[in-house]
Amino acid sequence: MDKLTAYSVKLKKVVEIKNPELVTMKNGRTAVRGVAAEDPTSKVFRILGQADIEIAKKLIG
Repeated sequence: MDKLTAYSVKLKKVVEIKNPELVTMKNGRTAVRGVAAEDPTSKVFRILGQADIEIAKKLIG
């Protein structure tokens, strides 16, 4: 994973996440939330696995 991507239901394709932030859901899982780089009105959300959490932290900041 060299950049953060997520599937946009509105755009019906995988897009890059703009302004990503790590969030913890109620069940304790970690996810990335942001907006699609192609369409700022489209919100995207991606649940991360254990291996992806460290990579995402490095990519975000």
